[in-house]
Amino acid sequence: MPEPMTLGEMLLRAALALLLGGMIGWDRERKEKAAGLRTMMLVSLGSAGVMMGGMELAASLSDASFRIDPTRVMSGVIGGIGFLGAGSIIQGGRRVHGLTTAASIWAAAGVGIAAGAGLYRLAFVLAGAVLVALVLVTALKGTVLPDRHEVHEKRHHHKDDASIDQDLSD
Repeated sequence: MPEPMTLGEMLLRAALALLLGGMIGWDRERKEKAAGLRTMMLVSLGSAGVMMGGMELAASLSDASFRIDPTRVMSGVIGGIGFLGAGSIIQGGRRVHGLTTAASIWAAAGVGIAAGAGLYRLAFVLAGAVLVALVLVTALKGTVLPDRHEVHEKRHHHKDDASIDQDLSD
């Protein structure tokens, strides 16, 4: 039978979720995105809290005639976060904004679930990987990777699509 968490363990898990969610949010905040530091901290903390709650219920009700599966808590969090992320996606004309924000929210929830479950190494690995995706890829835009915003602007400022396609293929 799993033992309930101590208050210290709960505080450690919550603090880790806040810290790692904040690291993700810091990157979004410095880029002046709507879902920034506070949002990512809260998503990660909330996910950790829900996960810890599921684990605590499973531990305290293990002698009951029914069982609580903490992995079902994870799927509930991920499904709910999908709605939050979908709300951050905006389509305007031919452009879609907010996909990275939505993906960041989803990833912050994953980090929070890992921290809440006490999977500390996984939480650090996930947060580090998210930051690599956000920071490194942004740094490579316009150098190794094309800057899609420049490509978009070139396409809409040329009257002849054939000439822009030729310019972009050079």
